[in-house]
Amino acid sequence: MSAVPVIALEDVQFGYGVRRVLDIPRLSIEQGSSVLLRGASGGGKSTLLGLLAGVLLPSRGHVEVAGRPLHTMRGAARDRFRADHLGVIFQQFNLLPFLSVRDNIALGLRFSRLRSERVSGPLDGEIARLLSALQLDPALMQRRAGTLSVGQQQRVAAARALIGRPALLLADEPTSALDRDAATAFLRLMSAQGQAAGTTVVVVSHDDSLQPLFDRTLALSQINLAGGDHA
Repeated sequence: MSAVPVIALEDVQFGYGVRRVLDIPRLSIEQGSSVLLRGASGGGKSTLLGLLAGVLLPSRGHVEVAGRPLHTMRGAARDRFRADHLGVIFQQFNLLPFLSVRDNIALGLRFSRLRSERVSGPLDGEIARLLSALQLDPALMQRRAGTLSVGQQQRVAAARALIGRPALLLADEPTSALDRDAATAFLRLMSAQGQAAGTTVVVVSHDDSLQPLFDRTLALSQINLAGGDHA
C-alpha cells in the first residue's frame, strides 16, 4: 500500500448558517486503503462525504483529493474532477430504473473520457467481469434496473462506481437495506475490487460491527471538533 494520501484535509470547517457542523484540524487517508468512517446519525458523516466529492465547499481550510485542491476549484472543474476520479455509491443507489443494468453501469463513462480510457478491452466484457466479481450474473446485463432486487441493485451501483478505476470510492451507508450477512459479503467483495484497482474506499456507516472488514476505522467524533448535528 502506498503512503501517498489520496485525501488530505487541513483546518477544514463547514457549517449550515451559524451552526458549525465540521471542524477538522487534519485528516489524511492513504492511497489504496479501505476506511470505515463511523459515527452517530446526524454527526456530519454525509457532510464530510459532500466535501470529499466536491459537492460542498468548506467555509475555511484545504480539501485535497487525489492531489487536487478542491477548495480552490470552480464548480465546473469540480464536476469534471468528480466524473474523472470519483465513484459514489448513494444510500438509495440512484440507479435509473428504466435503463438496463449494462447502461446504468456504463453511464458514468459517458461523462469521463479519462475513465473510459482506463477500461481495458471491450466495455461489455469489463462490465461482465465486474458483475461476476460482485457475484451478480452477467446474464442480467440487459434487464431493466428497476426489476432487480435490492441486493442486486446494490451490486449494480457498486459496479457503476468502480468501473474505470476511480482514485476514490465514497459509499454512504451502502448496506443499510441489507441484513448483517449480506452486508458483510457485499463489503468484502467491494473492498476486494477496490484493492485490485488501486482505488481508495471510504464507507460511511454507524455499524461498529463492520470494522474488521476495513484497513482503518475513523470515528468522526474523534476528528471533528464541532460534533455537528446534521447528516
